[in-house]
Amino acid sequence: MLRRLVLTVAASAAALSAVPAGSATALPADSLTSADSLKSLGPVIAHVEPIFLSPSPGPASATAPKPALMPPPARDEDSRDRLTVTVHDAGSGADGTYDLQCHPDGGSHPDVSGACGALDRGARWGKDPFAPVSPGTMCTMQYGGPATAHVTGTWAGRPVDARFDRGDGCQISRWNALTPLLPDLRS
Repeated sequence: MLRRLVLTVAASAAALSAVPAGSATALPADSLTSADSLKSLGPVIAHVEPIFLSPSPGPASATAPKPALMPPPARDEDSRDRLTVTVHDAGSGADGTYDLQCHPDGGSHPDVSGACGALDRGARWGKDPFAPVSPGTMCTMQYGGPATAHVTGTWAGRPVDARFDRGDGCQISRWNALTPLLPDLRS
């Protein structure tokens, strides 16, 4: 694209330098809408015509930008957010595997609307609610219990494969940010 722009500027400069001073005449804007009207201006400008106005196949169409391809239409089953949440060692009947569907809400999760709401609140531009704790993060040395969770599926059109535990303060905070998707284990 930059090369084409440079060539256009060079061709314009050459065309302007080839026109004798005083021979330029003003033309109405609608007179420059066809290839024939450009050719009538002379050989230098007629040379520019194939690059910009040629609708027919040939050398000009080989350099013309191709239209962007559209993505395939979304299928109904792809448009939903679907997650599978597996919880172990959480106690008090919270262990198990649950399905969650959002937009529209559904599934076997014990609090479908609350879980979808928590995910919607945590989903901001540039922020992944399932992201692990960044390496090198300073975390408190506290133990939140043996509970673990594994979340898989699709959220906001992206694959999810996230693991959660409560092994330190950062992991506990990460878990708590996703309640009620994950069971509330705060005492």
